[in-house]
Amino acid sequence: MVKHNNVIPNGHFKKQWQNSVKTWFNQPARKHRRRIARQKKAVKIFPRPTSGPLRPIVHGQTLKYNMKVRAGRGFSLEELKTYKAKLVVFPRRARSKSKAGDSAPEELATATQVQGPYLPIVRERPSVELVKITEEMKSFRAYDKLRIERTNTRHVGVRMKRAAEAEKEEKK
Repeated sequence: MVKHNNVIPNGHFKKQWQNSVKTWFNQPARKHRRRIARQKKAVKIFPRPTSGPLRPIVHGQTLKYNMKVRAGRGFSLEELKTYKAKLVVFPRRARSKSKAGDSAPEELATATQVQGPYLPIVRERPSVELVKITEEMKSFRAYDKLRIERTNTRHVGVRMKRAAEAEKEEKK
């Protein structure tokens, strides 16, 4: 007899449904393999950073995300300069004498591999000043103001053109 307030089992299975079950028994081994592969890659690319290619700090594109910064793809000149200042250039061959642009031998000796992101994004928390909320602040509609300003910037060219045409009509 059925006991407790459970759903009545009515699974529509095929006869060989157990052959289609996705198992996950290789998860720990896969984790281990990935970890070993990461370590081997870090050794192979030494002394380059382990976290892959460089990523600049960029702002998101749309209205929703443009306040946030994230890792991007291309670089600005300042970012390249900061990177170049921290860059250690090894000679192509260990025995050859150093060429122009290579780092000094003492700098090469102290070079370490950067684990984790290189030039990481540091999100600065703005300092907050506590202020008494006035009636004017309460009545101010910030979102409406932003929308109006956005509209004004979008229509500025058309409005200037209309004003010029109206002025021309007035002169006639």
